[in-house]
Amino acid sequence: MRSSDLEVTPVVALAFAVFAASTSAILVRWSAAPSSVAAFYRVLFTTALIAPVALLRYREEFGRLSSRDLGFAILAGVALAIHFAAWFESLNHTSVAASVTIVQSQPIFVALGAALVLGERINRETVLGITVAIVGAAVMSFGDAGQAPISDSTLYGNSLALLGAVTVAGYVLAGRSIRQRVSLFPYVTVVYTACALTLCLLVGAQGHDFLAYPPREWLLFLGMAVGPGVFGHTVINWVLKHLESVVVSVAWLGEPVGATLLALVLLAEVPDAVTVVGGLVVLAGIYVTTIERERRQRPES
Repeated sequence: MRSSDLEVTPVVALAFAVFAASTSAILVRWSAAPSSVAAFYRVLFTTALIAPVALLRYREEFGRLSSRDLGFAILAGVALAIHFAAWFESLNHTSVAASVTIVQSQPIFVALGAALVLGERINRETVLGITVAIVGAAVMSFGDAGQAPISDSTLYGNSLALLGAVTVAGYVLAGRSIRQRVSLFPYVTVVYTACALTLCLLVGAQGHDFLAYPPREWLLFLGMAVGPGVFGHTVINWVLKHLESVVVSVAWLGEPVGATLLALVLLAEVPDAVTVVGGLVVLAGIYVTTIERERRQRPES
């Protein structure tokens, strides 16, 4: 009975984490604050929630961080800041369905980056997955929440979502080797701190106010940190200790589906047929690429 519980609990946690992550786009849409401000407070509040645990339990490990690992963690934080800024802003110009699906294409760019930077081989199955996802993303650019004619705003929003996918892939690649040597909490504390500082500079450069927001906005900022930040991404990292990464990677594809359904119910945003078809094609491409990468990285028995 107890072993059965151990098997079920991570699966339930994974489903909960994917749902929590799916709420991010909705919370951003509900916020009337500038997108960079919302991104800044999401990361700042997430850092404030995680840093005390990291400092209490992993204080000695911070001192053992090499200058190289610290530098790459900071670069990862800058990449993550660009990801959040671009993706949050994309939601002001394109549909939730298009934005979330395109930004979730990051495994495609991780595969490409690993080949270019780390020298990993790309076989035919991976090329097929990448090609299918790119075709799907192109198709999605022609549909946006029922608007038949393509617009400059839609293209701009989809391009920002694509930039968000590329930069979060850079964040993943930068952190992959570091996480072999550094525990989760010290790593994300450094990354989130660098990310928050970068977003703080962006907010200042754009001339936005840091404090003049009503209570509703502060609740939304906190919701972004607690929901998608802590219960989404942090729980996912916990689940990775209990389930195969391929299971987690494929389950993560549920985020665009969940976000689209939430947008339908909470925002009355109905994706048109072109967006739906393109999104399904993107998800198929990501699935093929993810499965193939996991198969090649799994050690032979």
